[in-house]
Amino acid sequence: MVSNQVLIVDDDADILKLIRRYCEKLGCSVREAQTAAEARAALQGFTPDLVCLDLMLPDGSGYSICEQIRADPRLAQVPVLVLSARSSPVDRAAAEEAGASEYLIKPLRWQSFADTAERLLAGGPQAN
Repeated sequence: MVSNQVLIVDDDADILKLIRRYCEKLGCSVREAQTAAEARAALQGFTPDLVCLDLMLPDGSGYSICEQIRADPRLAQVPVLVLSARSSPVDRAAAEEAGASEYLIKPLRWQSFADTAERLLAGGPQAN
């Protein structure tokens, strides 16, 4: 059985490590990117089952990565779970407009992350 593949995009090494641990606990294999450029490169020949995406990256925004995913026919159906310290309704709305499937606010709680990621990986209802 092939495990689900997750792309984690976050510039904070500690957050990357935490999300990797969470994903591996769910039985997923993980690829990582710390910049928008690395995320775009990773998505060139790779179709993940889930993208965990930070909004604030050193060389671009997570919003633009999400829009790129939605515009690519190969990736358009891949769920995007935004993980951000931005907690305002405006940020959430902008992420939804960019195509985010779900939005969780950092700091992350294991159960909330697990419930949301498992639902998205199973193809369950999304925010969009």
